[in-house]
Amino acid sequence: MSAANAEGLQKGATLLLSLGEDDAAAVLRHLGPREVQKLGEAMAALKSVPHEQVEEVLDEFTSVTGEDAPLSADEQTVRTLLVKALGEDRAGHLLSHIAQAGDIAGIESLKWMDAASVADLVKDEHPQIVSAILAHLEPDHAGAIVKLLPERLRSDVLLRIATLDAVQPEALHELNEALARLLSGPQSARKTALGGVRSAADILNFVGAAQQTAIVDAVREYDPELAQKLLDEMFVFENLIDIDDRGIQLLLREVQSESLILALKGASEALREKIFKNMSQRAGDMLKEDLEAKGPVRLSEVEREQKEILKVARKLADEGQLMLGSGGDDGFV
Repeated sequence: MSAANAEGLQKGATLLLSLGEDDAAAVLRHLGPREVQKLGEAMAALKSVPHEQVEEVLDEFTSVTGEDAPLSADEQTVRTLLVKALGEDRAGHLLSHIAQAGDIAGIESLKWMDAASVADLVKDEHPQIVSAILAHLEPDHAGAIVKLLPERLRSDVLLRIATLDAVQPEALHELNEALARLLSGPQSARKTALGGVRSAADILNFVGAAQQTAIVDAVREYDPELAQKLLDEMFVFENLIDIDDRGIQLLLREVQSESLILALKGASEALREKIFKNMSQRAGDMLKEDLEAKGPVRLSEVEREQKEILKVARKLADEGQLMLGSGGDDGFV
């Protein structure tokens, strides 16, 4: 990272911390994940900023602070701010990345490189090393890299990511040694949690349809249950909201009313409205009445019906009648 970029991040972090948690959270909501991560790391690194420096930053942004005390940022302040902006789950994931940032500076360097350059750097490394590297990257970036890896390596790497739970110090030490060779930057190590089925599925969502099929088929040969878990995570019931209206209408023709009622018991209000608007007025009103009249339902029943509807959606997708998700190649899958 250039000195100018580093200075800009520091100024941005100072500005956000001076705004207060609510206003800073509102700003963060409009930023992308990479920008939020970089600013979060910068805020965590600031710790304490002299009042004079705060004034300089605020003057630059045509705003003046009224506080006389130095600005301080402890771990709890950063956590509270990120949780308000992103929610508990996303903030927790991001804070985990921030906490380990000092230990994976080499991987941080890879985040600023284009996919082709990273693929060329890692293509000859051991698949376990490649999987650990990709698990640290953003899913879209990692997906673009996977598409450029040799075919045999792709499946091996995704399988390892899906079964990855934590990197022990000795394994991360090996990773750092590999990155030292690649980037000429020695790294320190400590145990780091990463990977898993969700991480692998997120990456697969950004891989082309043909490559998705080949990778999942290869994983299925090794572990059919794991392959199904990947498919389940790659496209979940709430993702139906991303299907266009024509696709929703096609799907509704193939789904039984009772199955739809049970599935929608566990759906968000936004997804329900998407379903209602793609039905006739009469059918939509009847479905709403049935939903309201339906008593409590076991979560297992809801999930079972949601999976059955997802099977129908995937079947229609395989036939080219609708498109699932937003990643991967252009065209139908």
